[in-house]
Amino acid sequence: MKGTLVTIELTALGLSLGLVIALPLAFGQVYGGRVARIFCSLYERVFRSIPLIVLLFLIFYGFPEIGIRFAPLTACVLGLGLRSAAYQSQIFRGAILSVGRGQTLAALSLGMKRLEVFVHIVLPQALRFSLAPWANEFTIVLKDSSLAYALGVVELLRQGSYIIATTYEPMAIFLTCAAIYLLLTLSANKILHFLEKRLQIPGFETRGISH
Repeated sequence: MKGTLVTIELTALGLSLGLVIALPLAFGQVYGGRVARIFCSLYERVFRSIPLIVLLFLIFYGFPEIGIRFAPLTACVLGLGLRSAAYQSQIFRGAILSVGRGQTLAALSLGMKRLEVFVHIVLPQALRFSLAPWANEFTIVLKDSSLAYALGVVELLRQGSYIIATTYEPMAIFLTCAAIYLLLTLSANKILHFLEKRLQIPGFETRGISH
């Protein structure tokens, strides 16, 4: 259970960091100028192309060469967050584009500024539209958190390996780890599905946005 708590912490922090980075990226891709769109697109393509384990090694082993050191847990959160931001930005970009353009034009015609339109009209709807694909991203980050094992973080998988070293029962322990991952995934998806139904805009069907 100690390892499970660390896994949950890695997932929550990684997703949160990704969310903080992804929203400005999505905004820039939809509303930004040419330079902003190029930068956001470049970020998304680069971090979606690098395997997570390579990114973790670059942060943990590469940054010390330029005088920047991160604790293993911090390095893992950074890696998970930076990579998740690339995927989340596409989720939110698609969700923003799903909001009818007529609403934006109507708000602008009433004298609202573009940022006000985004914050008060587009974003609340986009967040609702993004819940379904965001649940998929949660599942991905949860499973990818097991790669923290490579940096020595005592998450679920590494804690299980410590138990195996003393009990010599790898099948039972790895099956238990798999069952815990399954339970976490199903529970989170059930909660997010409930929120999706609860927050669904009346008169609109939920729109799945693939990333």
